[in-house]
Amino acid sequence: MVEPGGRACLLFDADDTLWENNVLFERVIDAYLDWLAHPTLDRAATRAVLDEVERANVVVHGYGSASFLRSLHDCFERLSERPVTDAEAREIEELAAALAFDEVELVPGVADTLADLGSRHDLALLTKGDPAEQQRKIDASGLAHHFTSVHIVAEKRADTYRALAAELGLAPGSTWMIGNSPRSDILPARAAGLRAVFIPNAHTWVLEEDELDHADDGVLHLRHFRELVQHF
Repeated sequence: MVEPGGRACLLFDADDTLWENNVLFERVIDAYLDWLAHPTLDRAATRAVLDEVERANVVVHGYGSASFLRSLHDCFERLSERPVTDAEAREIEELAAALAFDEVELVPGVADTLADLGSRHDLALLTKGDPAEQQRKIDASGLAHHFTSVHIVAEKRADTYRALAAELGLAPGSTWMIGNSPRSDILPARAAGLRAVFIPNAHTWVLEEDELDHADDGVLHLRHFRELVQHF
């Protein structure tokens, strides 16, 4: 995808691209649905309500474990049609306590692949979410030294990519956004004129899903992170 001897700028997503993230939230949700045990709604219907609550909350409160915990509380109150008690709030918080980011689980092959790519190309990290929480994960990952710059943003939209390209002086034709999220990584990067690499993750958050145009030759579809070295 890059001319032999050519140098590209590769922008990397973090959560669920470099390390596993959403699977941790899914485990908490499974435990939450078990605990909630709604008397009339099945798990799928209860999860649909939680997804709706999360979709509304991220607009106002952003991403991360604090917003997620708020959504668990709000979902309970919507379904129970009453305020959560102090005891119930503590139980929900105990369920969410599993979301500790003192350690992160890297996607297989990430460290070696970044080292290889960094010998030929310029690498930068672009992640969204709560700045302190994302920084903790970056520090715990041990990957920061691979990147010439790290950028933590509230949201990834086309104008986010345009602003970053202007800030770093990037040439759109030789800049690639690499990630697992159609909604945040691929579509807005393409809208901003950048190229993109889509690497799906089996645990991608449902709110990050969207349809991709498989006829778009500006998007490279790979199955595994390690495959990047075959193209860059």
